[in-house]
Amino acid sequence: MNTAAIKTDTVKTHRGRVWFDLLADNMMVHEGAVPSVMIANGNLAELPCSLILVQPDKNNLYPRAINGEVGLLEGWALADAIHNIVSKDAGSEQKSAIIAIVDVPSQAYGRREEALGIHQALAAAVSAYAQARQAGHPVISLLVGKAMSGAFLAHGYQANTILALNDDGVMVHAMGKAAAARITMRSEEELDQLAKTIPPMAYDLKSFATLGLIEQFIDVSSADAPSSKDIELVQILLADAVENLKGDTQITKRLQGENRSASRRVRELLRAQWKKAEPSL
Repeated sequence: MNTAAIKTDTVKTHRGRVWFDLLADNMMVHEGAVPSVMIANGNLAELPCSLILVQPDKNNLYPRAINGEVGLLEGWALADAIHNIVSKDAGSEQKSAIIAIVDVPSQAYGRREEALGIHQALAAAVSAYAQARQAGHPVISLLVGKAMSGAFLAHGYQANTILALNDDGVMVHAMGKAAAARITMRSEEELDQLAKTIPPMAYDLKSFATLGLIEQFIDVSSADAPSSKDIELVQILLADAVENLKGDTQITKRLQGENRSASRRVRELLRAQWKKAEPSL
């Protein structure tokens, strides 16, 4: 099913929606529980898969979530969509791959969101992705735009494998640079200098990759208006990522990142302490 017919003015310039539409060509496309969550079901290189996207919705019931943020409705809708995929494949030897197309600026900040439990909505999405991965579904994230804050944690971070377009418009961080500058009482220029010695503070993908989180960078001719060759390349790499998992449901390979030595050391010490504390039989 071609998705051109269901485009709206709201999402025409949304990079995530552009990639979703092109990758979902010839798939069955439908809205999730809310219009801001889109789902496509079909095949990727003859492998069953589902694409999931969070997109802007100017008519969102929650104003803080109109620009593609992951809010209350989006968190529950993501969980619902993923649980449906897992339920459908229950008992099947070949589990559908789940591909999260990520272009999310933030979680939705607001008093209503906090009062109504956005932490629970986003936790439901995180849990659903983790359960799908542990049930044997290959979960792949494709970063095509912003992957910021709790939005990325809820939509994409639980993937077995994370791929990213090699483009300046693709950013990963706990918060936007302007907000981080205010919180730390630094200028944005000072944050950039700080990032040179503290990789987790950086916004560029190369620094993020040193934490063992990005499997591969993808060079495309245009991240905003991908060519047919760009789409073909991404489809091939997504299919390869699915095949390479070979039933692996874990994400422990992230600990092998060059800037994760402290994480590895902490785990070694904890294991040693737990072993020492075990009662002798």
